[in-house]
Amino acid sequence: MLVHSVFFWLRDDIDDVKRQAFREGLESLRGVPVVREMYVGVPADSPARPVLVTDYDFALTVIMEDMTAHDVYQSHPLHLEFLREFSGCWNRVQIYDAL
Repeated sequence: MLVHSVFFWLRDDIDDVKRQAFREGLESLRGVPVVREMYVGVPADSPARPVLVTDYDFALTVIMEDMTAHDVYQSHPLHLEFLREFSGCWNRVQIYDAL
């Protein structure tokens, strides 16, 4: 199993309408056939602690079978469309892939 975790920090000038469209764009990635499970969220209201990162805007977690599935996901038209439409919305993105 491969866990693909992506954290997005959106630009300050992104309004609520574009923010909602961004979330819907993330949700559209469920349509990629190699996605076994997927979660989209925002920072939880957890008690503050030194190791907790809460300054991101959206988190995406995608569960796939393996790195081959990951490669299919990366080149799938839905993923490419998301990147084309929304890559200008963030000023930072951080990705963690774990096996």
